[in-house]
Amino acid sequence: MKTLHVVSLTLLYVLAVNAQINGPLECPQPAVQQDFDPTRYMGRWYEIMKIPSRFQFGECCQATYALSNGIVLVRNDELLANGTISSIEGTAKITDPSEPAKLQVSFFKGAPPSPYWVLATDYDNYALVYSCTDGWDLRHDAYAWIMSRDRTLPKETISELLAILKAINLHSFLFKKTDQRPELCSNMP
Repeated sequence: MKTLHVVSLTLLYVLAVNAQINGPLECPQPAVQQDFDPTRYMGRWYEIMKIPSRFQFGECCQATYALSNGIVLVRNDELLANGTISSIEGTAKITDPSEPAKLQVSFFKGAPPSPYWVLATDYDNYALVYSCTDGWDLRHDAYAWIMSRDRTLPKETISELLAILKAINLHSFLFKKTDQRPELCSNMP
């Protein structure tokens, strides 16, 4: 019995450290940015904080967006621990013109796209992005990113964005700060 207890606690710890949110029931459906303007959103964004995921490992994370024939071209770059830069390119599409802040992003041919919802942005300083996918087992996987046009963001702004996420049960303790120090990130594209 004691062994079962230790194994159970160890599994819970591993799941907590792995961190993307795997919660019960359906994905929360938070409000998105009203009157979202995709053109103003284009350009480079630096990741300030995120809910850690199994597909993102590095620091100095940044995303660059460009519009091309109504499709958003996406390029994500990150600096890995071994000093190499990992990049991935994909596309994002607005699936419902009445809700342009709800995009579907795809990085792999044949794989289903994932939600990319812009919950809040002022276009010039900050953006709050949310993604959640309902699983086949009545659970969901949720992710979120706080991004900035610069490698830093005022603490007050971060607190305001975290409060938006707290309303859908994505609490601040789930987030990891991304290292964006200039001396570390100087070789990023």
